[in-house]
Amino acid sequence: MIETLKLPEMADLWQDTLGWQPSVEQQQLFQQLYEGILEGNQQFNLTRITDPVDFWEKHLWDSLRGVWSQESGFRSESNPTSCLKVIDIGTGAGFPGLPVAIAFPQSSVTLLDSTRKKINFLETLRCQLGIENATTVTGRAEAIAIIQQHRQAYDVALLRAVAPADVCAKYALPLLKTGGVAILYRGHWTDDETQSLKPVVEQFGGVIESIEGFSTPITNSIRHCLYLRSCLPTRELPIIAS
Repeated sequence: MIETLKLPEMADLWQDTLGWQPSVEQQQLFQQLYEGILEGNQQFNLTRITDPVDFWEKHLWDSLRGVWSQESGFRSESNPTSCLKVIDIGTGAGFPGLPVAIAFPQSSVTLLDSTRKKINFLETLRCQLGIENATTVTGRAEAIAIIQQHRQAYDVALLRAVAPADVCAKYALPLLKTGGVAILYRGHWTDDETQSLKPVVEQFGGVIESIEGFSTPITNSIRHCLYLRSCLPTRELPIIAS
């Protein structure tokens, strides 16, 4: 067993940056998630971020900051309960998908990764934490995009530390409903990168709706979130019935 470390609550920072605070139950789930990741880290090398404050900022806060934009749909007045169907592509250690599932229990979050041992770990952890609105799938985005169950099936796609932005767009847009949004979590970002990305997004039936730059609240690290809106059905791909 590893030493139990306690996550900081950071109630003021949550409120100041997102206008939100986790409930007591959500804070307990964040703590249990942290402990579960630390335990799993001994076997699966899930993350190098293990300090409690770093974990709060770089995994919990960072995960939720990306979905706090109006473009994400999570905070929409027309959808106040956030009953969204979400897929976290290349979820790795479960970020941003698990924090999103905890913060928005009315949403349905699919955790996708091609590494079976990570998915098996996340499925066990999900069950231990009782996160019933999350499911796990082993596979690659380009493979499940031709399966009827997944193609054009999601309101939101989350991609954090997965691949170059153009590859992320190709992964995400075929999985989105028309009107759905892909959220790409990036570090530094330039106008030249935007211009290079634009034709790829358009090729897959989308537009770059907005790009938000911000700093993390403790270390002031630079972050950008790209919001790609699916406007048209993606170019035809073979569909396999589920």
